[in-house]
Amino acid sequence: MAKIGVALLTAGLVAFASPALASAAQPTHREASVPPGLARAVHDYNEATVHKDIGKLSELVTDNYMLVNSDASVQDKPSYLADFRVPGFTLDPYQIEDPFYRVHGDTALTGWRFHLTWTQDGKRQARFLRIVHSWVKENGRWRINYTQLTRVPA
Repeated sequence: MAKIGVALLTAGLVAFASPALASAAQPTHREASVPPGLARAVHDYNEATVHKDIGKLSELVTDNYMLVNSDASVQDKPSYLADFRVPGFTLDPYQIEDPFYRVHGDTALTGWRFHLTWTQDGKRQARFLRIVHSWVKENGRWRINYTQLTRVPA
């Protein structure tokens, strides 16, 4: 894929600034009821995203992973992972807003709003988005099987 779509850039791209990343490892009161394994998986996913760790991202998303971008396009796992290999693509650190966690046995939803800024092909881009991840617990590991992105109106 020569160009990275706006929303696919954001699939799980929670690129925290260094101080925020450190604080993200500490559970907030909203995260108190989140199973430790899920909290760790969310943290690992964010770390892998920030560092473009394709191997780790591959472990954290299921083989049948589906991403629905904010432009309504759909990607599978191979297409999603390929986007991290695009030369010249960089994300800026940002903060998540209004995170939520809904756990139902071996499934969970996580999400938040965030202002995403990035550089691609030498051009600066920006979007305000909401992201929701669907997680499943497989063989004791939490993995993302679906991501939905929506633009937040200005």
